[in-house]
Amino acid sequence: MNQTQSPCPPKQILVIGSACVDVIISLHHLPRTQEDLHPTGHALSLGGCAYNTASSIRLFGAPVTLISPVGSGLYGEFTARELEKKGFPAAIRVPDQENGCCYCLVEAGGERTFLSWHGAEYTFQKSWMDAFDNASFDMVYICGLEIEEPTGYELIEYLERYPKRELFFAPGPRGIFIEKEKMKRLYALHPVLHINESEALALSGESAKKPEPAYGETPIERAARILLSETGNTVIVTLGEQGSFCLEQGGRSYYVPAVPAQTVDAIGAGDSHIGAVMACLSLGRPMRDAIETAGRMAAAVVGVRGSTLTEKEFQKVFQSGPL
Repeated sequence: MNQTQSPCPPKQILVIGSACVDVIISLHHLPRTQEDLHPTGHALSLGGCAYNTASSIRLFGAPVTLISPVGSGLYGEFTARELEKKGFPAAIRVPDQENGCCYCLVEAGGERTFLSWHGAEYTFQKSWMDAFDNASFDMVYICGLEIEEPTGYELIEYLERYPKRELFFAPGPRGIFIEKEKMKRLYALHPVLHINESEALALSGESAKKPEPAYGETPIERAARILLSETGNTVIVTLGEQGSFCLEQGGRSYYVPAVPAQTVDAIGAGDSHIGAVMACLSLGRPMRDAIETAGRMAAAVVGVRGSTLTEKEFQKVFQSGPL
């Protein structure tokens, strides 16, 4: 960190969610029914929304604890082994349930499509947290995939025990499938929402095709305003090549331009973005600065194979310091 870092102690971050095997299959295009394609590449890599987010946070030097249950089977053993290598030893083992994986289909232009086979990594039990100093955590990250699962209620109940924590929620593209009761209880905890453009429109019930109001509010701005009224907290909308839009809790809004990037694959872009935002806020930076830094981080991640940066790749991007 550079000399502009906040003198206050960094906030402790808790990341709850999945770590799993990404089976990355590179293709010229997505297959059509009965089509026979030859992939241009194939690789196994450690991924999962929570792992990707925690990895991003740690690269910035912010204190982070990753809670990701690891199951049994071939994918479970791979995940446990890779987590150990990456400095995130598996905190929770679930031997009676297999770990799943994510098939990541990456097209020639870098866009990705996910086929997730869910296993132990998407489950949660409140009792798992008894071994941790829960009072020490100031910020917490959760993903919609875990909330959607039947055990999502246990995760919500755990979060409700600590209502004063800063909650960051990434509903993801399946956020619209989460039960209304679950979303109601989560919104009551006033989470910061981290979503992309299509997710913002879907969750708010808005449509990009609707005409803009007379005073010039765009569909994204209107969607963010609706969501803020429901959560009472900041809404961050990532817009790909157009950067990001943020509507802060107090009503201040702004666009943050994108950082030019040569896309290799888009796996982990959103996870690295929210991880960078949380890390910067943990270290005392204002929200706008955090989002600008997150844009640099996401641009770097889409420029490499896989969902995370190595320490060397990170240092190359932030040679003069990330903040």
